[in-house]
Amino acid sequence: MTQKESTLRIALVCNMAWAIYTYRRGLLHMLTEHGAQVTIIAPRDRTFEPLIDMGCRCVELPVASKSTDPRDDLKTLMALFREYRATRPHLVFHYTIKPNIYGSIAAMLARTPSIAVTTGLGYTFIQKSRAAQIAKRLYRFAFRFPREVWFLNKDDHHAFTHEKLLAHPDRARRLHGEGVDLEDFPFTPMPKREDFVFILIGRLLWDKGVAEYVDAARRVKQRFPHARFQLLGPIGVDNPSAISRTDVEGWERENIVEYLGEANDVRPLVAAADCVVLPSYREGVPRTLMEASAMGRPIVATDVPGCREVVTHGVNGFLCEVKNADSLATELERMLSLTRDERAALAQRGREKVTREFDEKKVVERYKGTIHAITGISL
Repeated sequence: MTQKESTLRIALVCNMAWAIYTYRRGLLHMLTEHGAQVTIIAPRDRTFEPLIDMGCRCVELPVASKSTDPRDDLKTLMALFREYRATRPHLVFHYTIKPNIYGSIAAMLARTPSIAVTTGLGYTFIQKSRAAQIAKRLYRFAFRFPREVWFLNKDDHHAFTHEKLLAHPDRARRLHGEGVDLEDFPFTPMPKREDFVFILIGRLLWDKGVAEYVDAARRVKQRFPHARFQLLGPIGVDNPSAISRTDVEGWERENIVEYLGEANDVRPLVAAADCVVLPSYREGVPRTLMEASAMGRPIVATDVPGCREVVTHGVNGFLCEVKNADSLATELERMLSLTRDERAALAQRGREKVTREFDEKKVVERYKGTIHAITGISL
């Protein structure tokens, strides 16, 4: 066997290179340290350079996340097919909707083993539009081909089973979140000051519950004028649910929220906050909540798939009703009404829960075992 043939070749495909860099660095470090050739296939963004510095090869992928034009999707499929035929990866991991669908088909055509990782069902299961119905039919077809289909929570697995989208139900697996590096996100004492800071971290999408967050902030600030509400994350991303800069500027003029822009490192901003909020409509298992709990920050989130995997109501935070600003405001006020010691207890139990259930080392071991089982190559 030649050196080229013996070198493990792994590809990771996503609609955002940023997501690979942010959420799967532990996996990337493990692969590159063991001598694997790692290819990241995604639309180009600012994380290409640090990914290359880590030893990864980066390939720009055309993905029109907002488009429903089949010609755009065909470009995605053909680009992946050509890449797989040219480089012959031993195994490909596909993340997010379009890579899951068109990547799985392209891998089948190129006779390349693949795994589809459903990182969250997004608009496909939130909305009842024609585009969502088409997406489900495409899932039903494309998911005939991966060796395995991974789900990050039991609700998403159940949804696919209920909708009969899995041609091979025995290939479904549960991956309990993508994990968090407990050393990178150490427990941090709560800040001591007079005001109280809530922060919502993530891409600014309506589906993340940003409108409910703003509406709840208006109500809460009337009773608790020392409460501050921050937003951290990219505006105007390539997503059907994207929030515009105009919307955010309007909220800032009202003095309802403080927009912090984007950050390569969220840890200082989490450490400076008193509570992390995510009123999302649906998630896989949200990394921001795992990181917040790891750092000892209580959480307020919606009682929906993904969020309730991380938050146990009354244990490490509070859960509110989805798409209900009044319910969210009630739980935010509940958090504000706690004593410092009561919030500290939530924080401590959050760290313990993440350590017990979401340690990234366990996730990386799961990847290692799967790669060996499918490729026969040990790491």
